Amino acid sequence: MPADAQIRPDHPSTPSAIEVRITQAGDALHKGLSGVLDRVPGSDAGPQKLAGQLGIDKVLASRLLKALRSPDPMSVVHRAPGPEPLRRVIKGSARLGVDASLIAEAAAAVDRFERLIRSDIGDRSALEAILSAWVPEARREFELRRKQAAYRAMSQLKGVECDVYAEASILWPSADGTHVDVVWIKSVIGLRRLRPGVPVHFTSRRRVEGVEGRLPRNLAGEPVDSVRGAVIEDFSTDPVPALKTAIVGESTHYLLDEPGFGSGSAVNLVTCEVNRAELPRYVPRARNRRTWSSSDINIPARRNQFDLFIHPDLYPDESPDLRIYDTAIRGQADVNDPTRDIDRMDLMDSVEPLGKGLVRFGSSDVPRYRGLLEHVLAGLSFDPDRLRGYRVASEYPIYGSQFAMTLRTTDPPA
Repeated sequence: MPADAQIRPDHPSTPSAIEVRITQAGDALHKGLSGVLDRVPGSDAGPQKLAGQLGIDKVLASRLLKALRSPDPMSVVHRAPGPEPLRRVIKGSARLGVDASLIAEAAAAVDRFERLIRSDIGDRSALEAILSAWVPEARREFELRRKQAAYRAMSQLKGVECDVYAEASILWPSADGTHVDVVWIKSVIGLRRLRPGVPVHFTSRRRVEGVEGRLPRNLAGEPVDSVRGAVIEDFSTDPVPALKTAIVGESTHYLLDEPGFGSGSAVNLVTCEVNRAELPRYVPRARNRRTWSSSDINIPARRNQFDLFIHPDLYPDESPDLRIYDTAIRGQADVNDPTRDIDRMDLMDSVEPLGKGLVRFGSSDVPRYRGLLEHVLAGLSFDPDRLRGYRVASEYPIYGSQFAMTLRTTDPPA
C-alpha cells in the first residue's frame, strides 16, 4: 500500500492528499451521475427497468444504483463500476435526451475517476487496497478476495488442501489444583492431495513457559506415539486413514500414510490430545503475562474454526482477545514475547462468544460437532454444560498464520 494511503499517526484527524482526492472523486461521481439518472424515465423503478432504458445489462445497472445509494464518497468510489461501463451509462442517457450540461458534468466526473485510478494510484486493485483502510465493507471484500487468491495459490503449490481446518482447546482445572489440563481436538475435513507423491501432514504444537516438553495422551490415557494413537475413529473417515505419528520436542506431527490423490481421495481426520497439568493455573498479574491457546494454519483451507472452551473456575470474568501472527520467518509466536508484536497481522477476524453449555456449541462446518465434543468430554468425565465457549471463524485463513486467543492470568490465592 502506498505510504500516503495511510492517515499519519501523529495527526490522526488530518486527511492525507490521496484521501482528499478519493473523496472529491466520489463527490463528483455521485453528483454527476445522480443528476443524469434523475432525468432518465423509470430510473427509480429498479435495475431491470433502468437497464432496459439505457441499453445496458442488469448487473451494471444494479451496481450503479448501489453506488449512488452509498452513504459517503469513499463508498461511492468503492462500489462504482469502472470508467468505461460508466461512459456507456452516460451515452445511453444522452440518447434519451438528458440535458447536455448534465451529460458533460457526469462525463467530467468519470474522467476524474479514471485519472484517480490510473494516474494517482495505478490501478483499481491498488485503489481497493487503499479504500480497505477507511471503508469497512471495502476492507471485508478486499481481505476475502486476497485470502481466497492466496489459498488457491498455496494449495496448488503445496499440492494439498482441506475444506475445513478446525481446532478446539478445552481448559480444565488439573487434579493438583495448581495447573490446567489442556485438551486439543483437531478436525481436518475434506483433506486431500492434489497431485501424487505429495506429503500430507499437520502438526500440534505448544510452547509453555516453565514446562519441559509435552506428554500428549489420547482419551484412553495412552501416549500419543502410535499410528492411530490420537485419532477418534467414530468421527473420522471409515476405514480410518493410515497415519504416522511422531513427537519432536513440543510438536506432535501426523503424517497421512495413504497414496491416493484428487477429490475422490478426500478424508476426514479427527484427533484428540490430552495434556495433563500443561499450564500453571496461577500467575501473578503483576508479571503482565497472558495465558493463550492458538491455532496454526499449516494446511491450505477454505474455512478455519478455532474454539476455546473454559471451565468456570478458570479465568473468571475474562473474555479472550485475538492476536493473529505471521509465522513465516520466526515460527510459532509466544504472545508474551514483545518482540513478536511486529509479526502481528491486522485482519478483521474477531472472537465470537458462544455462551455456556454444549447446546450452544454447534457448528455448520464440522460434521456432528456437538456429538464430538460430548464424546471427548464424556471420556474425560468433564461436564460439558459447565464450559463457556468462544469462537474465531475465518474464510480462507492465510497459510502460515497463527490465531491466538489470550486471557489475563489469575493471581494466586491469598
